[in-house]
Amino acid sequence: MKKQDARKLSRDTQEELRKRVIHAIENEGMKQVEAVRFFQVSRAAISKWLRIYRSQGWEKLKKKTQGRPKGGGKLKGWQCAQIVKMITDQCPDQLKLPFALWTRRAVGQLIEERFGVKYSLSSLSSLLKRWGFSSQKPIRRAYERNPKLVQSWMDQKYPEILKQSKKEKAEIHWLDEMGLRSDHSSGKSFGKIGKTPVISKTGSRFSCSMVSTVNQQGKMRFMVYHDSFTVDVFLKFLKRLIYQSKKKIYLILDNLRVHHSKRVQSWQRENADKIEFFYLPAYSPELNPDELLNQDVKANAIRHEKPRSKEQLNTSLRKYLKKIQQTPSKVANYFKKKELKYILDAESYMSTT
Repeated sequence: MKKQDARKLSRDTQEELRKRVIHAIENEGMKQVEAVRFFQVSRAAISKWLRIYRSQGWEKLKKKTQGRPKGGGKLKGWQCAQIVKMITDQCPDQLKLPFALWTRRAVGQLIEERFGVKYSLSSLSSLLKRWGFSSQKPIRRAYERNPKLVQSWMDQKYPEILKQSKKEKAEIHWLDEMGLRSDHSSGKSFGKIGKTPVISKTGSRFSCSMVSTVNQQGKMRFMVYHDSFTVDVFLKFLKRLIYQSKKKIYLILDNLRVHHSKRVQSWQRENADKIEFFYLPAYSPELNPDELLNQDVKANAIRHEKPRSKEQLNTSLRKYLKKIQQTPSKVANYFKKKELKYILDAESYMSTT
């Protein structure tokens, strides 16, 4: 006997059929095989109804409302523009949403709260793509960062430093410090699916640190040290820096306490004809190209061979730094990152005026 296609029945008839089948099996003891023949419904459909009934109750088997779900529809053009501006200019918590990042769920909740329109996750993916958004790892920035000071540095302060350096025929160097630990891990390794590769390494931890400068012409200077970054360590590096340079150095550095110490300031005044300090806005490491050297070192200095001792870590670090030092084009490429465009823009402006 040919079984009927329940999908072609009216919704009221479908609900009544499900109710009769469930009652016959659960209350009257009818076997599923007998129900298939008697009600002319497939065994798969009966099994599904029983599974839903036993786990979620009869309410889940009742007929569903037809038509568009409440809250459906599409955003209008002006509504899209408002949502895009909110996502671009603010974080979810600033809009009192229970999210830290702009995920699809966060965007969906924002749209529903503002305009009463609901989107599925797949629809939100298409919508965000159409708006020019993609999933990206966010850049972390301190709350204390002052956007006005940052903008002033890029638009006014740095161009003034560049202009003055041209007059004095000085070289601009960017300075930063960094620590490297033996247990630092970077990169990926191939392994069987379901079996994460295991890396053997020493159980003890040791570290060494470096202070370095880079400039736009591809020069890089460094010094490796093992203790804390003290005034004595900093002065030792500065003395080496001016000794190796034939031109006056304009040194751009961050606001570390050591950089502002009385001894360092006094030494700078005594050597004002050889070196001058300029300080970046607070909490703005992205403005310093030497940060990219630090990232490069952390990613690659001990990537292929894990150090077993402090001496081996020291050797690997020095070896990699010397390799970079011998490749000026690599150092010059640090200055081409998007966040450092202001440096190239200032150079271009100076060359045309």
